Amino acid sequence: MNERVVPGPVQDNCGIREAVCIHTKKIYDSCRDKDCIEDLRVYPTRASQAVIDRALSVRGGRAELLQAYIDVEPASYNRGFFSVDIRYYYRITAEAFVGGSRPAEISGLAVFDKRVLLFGSEGNAKIFSSRQRPEESDCPCMGRTNLPEAVVESVDPIVLNLKLLDPCDPICPPPCNPCNPCNPCPPPPCGCCAENELTEIPPCISACFDCELAFDGGCRRLYVTLGQFSMVRLERDSQLLIPMYDYCMPTRECAGGDEDGDEDPCEIFRQIRFPVGEFFPPSNLPGMEEEETSPGPNCCH
Repeated sequence: MNERVVPGPVQDNCGIREAVCIHTKKIYDSCRDKDCIEDLRVYPTRASQAVIDRALSVRGGRAELLQAYIDVEPASYNRGFFSVDIRYYYRITAEAFVGGSRPAEISGLAVFDKRVLLFGSEGNAKIFSSRQRPEESDCPCMGRTNLPEAVVESVDPIVLNLKLLDPCDPICPPPCNPCNPCNPCPPPPCGCCAENELTEIPPCISACFDCELAFDGGCRRLYVTLGQFSMVRLERDSQLLIPMYDYCMPTRECAGGDEDGDEDPCEIFRQIRFPVGEFFPPSNLPGMEEEETSPGPNCCH
């Protein structure tokens, strides 16, 4: 049985000088996902809703991930596992066509809820720190429990489809038509999916829009299909024993100019490489190099 490694000098031919203890976050579990979110309700701004009600079609579209709210709770049926609930807030922007005029830009909010189950181990220790906060009284930081911390990494999603629907279209009809009270829709059949109406959002999300959002619907509704890439992980504060090769000594001198500020701006400009990639699009997409080098089928036979 090998002896336990302890902090101190290490005899090794790979340049390891010693083993050191560090305090960092250890990743206990992680996952990646590729979600295709179909027919996600978009809550447009008031001005955009007025355009959507008269629009014949919509096109284009881009999505921006504004915020992700995360909640971690222990899984009662599986010790050491935790459910991570994530709510994504997106800003959807598109172009709507009204008659023969130029397209008008519309924007709105879309919300997507996601849940994953990850292993985060167990720990019941209460953690306190002597770190002081300048804006608070002279007391240690508040204690906290040793729960794992969820970290979500996501990129802006891809808009795969946009569609305009009347409230009575069969995607999920409401009990009535708000735009024609004299000719209401029939009640939805038993078992019809009930669309969850969004009624409240955090103030920081509302501040991302230049106009009030319309949550009460209108004559037309906008739905979007998104492609979302994400990675989720659970971390815990841990003390780890790692090999140390050397201290991280910077090898590059600091660039900031002379004290007199007499550097020649043209000389600085000459040292900047020409941005060829900004003028010529790449010939290959990332990851396609191997495909092009491999022999393909003979199209002449």
